[in-house]
Amino acid sequence: MSYDLIDRKDQRIDTIFKGLENMERMIDAIRTAPRPAFHSDYFLTDEELSKLLKVSRRTLQEYRTLGVIPYYLVQGKALYKESDIQVTSPDEVEKSIEQLMSDMKENRNE
Repeated sequence: MSYDLIDRKDQRIDTIFKGLENMERMIDAIRTAPRPAFHSDYFLTDEELSKLLKVSRRTLQEYRTLGVIPYYLVQGKALYKESDIQVTSPDEVEKSIEQLMSDMKENRNE
């Protein structure tokens, strides 16, 4: 059995790198492509929603816990229906949190 030394000038190396570049372009195209709708609704991940609302992912967890923002758990991952979020403005979220906090204080005093 004989072994050949492959160096940078070998055509096979060039072919491998061209294939890798094509795969990189395809992956970028997939990332930037519009997401498919599920029953005509689009869903956001917590990372996407935190950027959209300009809050931390931990804050989104608090919103979920308090019931401020509707969400769906799919295999342990929180997803947010885009149409639900568009209805929920930052002011509405803040008012909901304030209302929930005041309700919790009243319940403690009773």
